[in-house]
Amino acid sequence: MPSIEVHNLRKTFQTKRKAGGLSGSVRSLFQPQYSSIEAVRGISFEMEAGELLGFIGPNGAGKSTTIKMLTGILHPSGGEARVLGFVPWKERQKLAYHIGTVFGQRPQLWYHLPAIDTFRLFGKIFEMDDNETKKRIAFLAEAFEIGDLLETPVRKLSLGQRMRCEVAASLLHRPKLLLLDEPSIGLDVVAKGRIRDAIREMAQVEKVGVLLTSHDAGDLEALCKRVIIINHGQIVYEDKVSNLKRRFLTSKLVEVRYAEQVPKSFRVEGAEVLKVGTYGVKLRFDTRTTPVEKVLAHLTGAGSVADITISDPPLEEVIANIYQTQAAPA
Repeated sequence: MPSIEVHNLRKTFQTKRKAGGLSGSVRSLFQPQYSSIEAVRGISFEMEAGELLGFIGPNGAGKSTTIKMLTGILHPSGGEARVLGFVPWKERQKLAYHIGTVFGQRPQLWYHLPAIDTFRLFGKIFEMDDNETKKRIAFLAEAFEIGDLLETPVRKLSLGQRMRCEVAASLLHRPKLLLLDEPSIGLDVVAKGRIRDAIREMAQVEKVGVLLTSHDAGDLEALCKRVIIINHGQIVYEDKVSNLKRRFLTSKLVEVRYAEQVPKSFRVEGAEVLKVGTYGVKLRFDTRTTPVEKVLAHLTGAGSVADITISDPPLEEVIANIYQTQAAPA
């Protein structure tokens, strides 16, 4: 049985219109006018048990709204959904015993208390035996490397430390499915790596499925086998992450810092020079037409390289490209 089954799921919000002028304000007070915003427009997909699925898109695309419906926080305006066999908005309490959730901007740990207190509280909420809770906390503390953090008040933890504790807490009751909404937002490279490693290990050891939303392409590459891209409340792309990278992540950004000054006329054949500084150069090239080796050979031959960074374009840029090529014009 699939972990998640969604068919023609919709969500429309009603918002009150603002009227201009004093008379308009008085009229809107007694005769308010409303407009409808379709946040989710009839999406359908399935997620298999134990799968690691990326669910991505630009801000306002409908990702968080969808996850809130899948957890039962929001009722849909139409359509159907089942999560682990439960209808989320009808069986939210039963479903809560089988899923874990992390909203990157909505902490669940008590801010002024040590994280261990929230872990113990969750043990009581999920009706776990005290001894079982203790063993589970010890296991998660080792898996997420948070053993020395549990007794520290959450307010004194760094963002990366707090997020490791947040994800670990969501796994306390051994859920079959983990829904992560921007778990790596605002984290540095080291903190992201630690969280990715811990999530990957838990997925392998306990076969927990993961539905992940993130703006970070690194999260998708490190964790997910398949990706669904949503924009304007509709699914515009669905395929393996490997195919997404092969098809759309074709351009590379290169930043080079030289030991000596760079001439303002600096150019690389087959690449677009975005910026030339006193000692640095930033450029972009398409790997389909310009080999990486050719660009690197030119850059290293142009002078003594002090530092070089090669990266993919921002995920937002990739998503915009996908939407333009996949979505039919309105």
